Amino acid sequence: MDGVVDVDFAIAMGRLGGVAVLNLDGVHTRYADSRPIIERIAAADKSTVNAILKEAYREPVKPALITERIKAIKAAGVPCAVSTVPARAEERAELVQKAGADVLVVQGTVLTARHSSRSYHQLAFDELVNKCDIPIVVGNCVHYETALELMETGIAGILVGVGPGAACTTRGVLGVGVPQVTATSDVAAARDEHMRRGGMRVAVITDGGMRIGADVCKAFASGADAVMIGTPLAGAEESASKGYNWGMATPDPNLPRGTRVHVGTKATLKEILLGPARVDDGSQNFAGALRSALGVCGAHDIAEFQHVEMVIAPSITSEGKSLQQAQHVGMGKG
Repeated sequence: MDGVVDVDFAIAMGRLGGVAVLNLDGVHTRYADSRPIIERIAAADKSTVNAILKEAYREPVKPALITERIKAIKAAGVPCAVSTVPARAEERAELVQKAGADVLVVQGTVLTARHSSRSYHQLAFDELVNKCDIPIVVGNCVHYETALELMETGIAGILVGVGPGAACTTRGVLGVGVPQVTATSDVAAARDEHMRRGGMRVAVITDGGMRIGADVCKAFASGADAVMIGTPLAGAEESASKGYNWGMATPDPNLPRGTRVHVGTKATLKEILLGPARVDDGSQNFAGALRSALGVCGAHDIAEFQHVEMVIAPSITSEGKSLQQAQHVGMGKG
């Protein structure tokens, strides 16, 4: 997401042990200096921000900037992951590999191994995988059979989620979406079946809908191998926008499926990911929360944690918390 990831953020994330995904269809590959564009989007009022976003994204993507951004990230000695829309995946595959990218993410609202289009050549993931020497991650997906078919094309990872993100409006615009625990569990079941049939393990990556450490823990307990986090990281001091975020489909010229949200600058990236937490609401030290959850549930590692028992408990975050809610502290801040 452009409001979070630029070259500097990707480097900071990599040095902390994570991987940030640079959007090849974003402003950072359209403008040599993207900072004034980011600042303009962040400063816009609600009545004009959509028009400003559309105008900003009319500038064409420049292949030379794609190469420059990737090389800058790699020069810092950290992994580089980049994302592209399906329509540009084939033409960009060779470019990003030559530039030194470590992972190519092909991302749309929903992807399938049977994707077809009248406006551009049909993308075949098995062909893309065969022509690339780097791992291919695709998304998004929320369905068992669809995930299984995608995994059979040879992809290395799959993004899970339709519309859960804080800046996403897909569920309101299209009426499409599946709760993240259900979606992650279904795709994880497809991964396990794929392995039972002799396929390699495909990383299941829960994408979106995570605000606090508890959400991250639930994703892994549902079967995820990793998580993709956006808006919470927009609140990091290192984020490109310094406190704002907008989805990749927000600037769509015909049917925007996202909005700009303001989260403010909350903490350093290290504090959000690794701690120590300075607040009591779960918005910092995600890694610490995950380690503690493993211990509480008696799991020695992520593989064991993926098989802990889960229950549906709508009141679990409010039960016994009346004082926190009344005083707007801890779990009552929301």
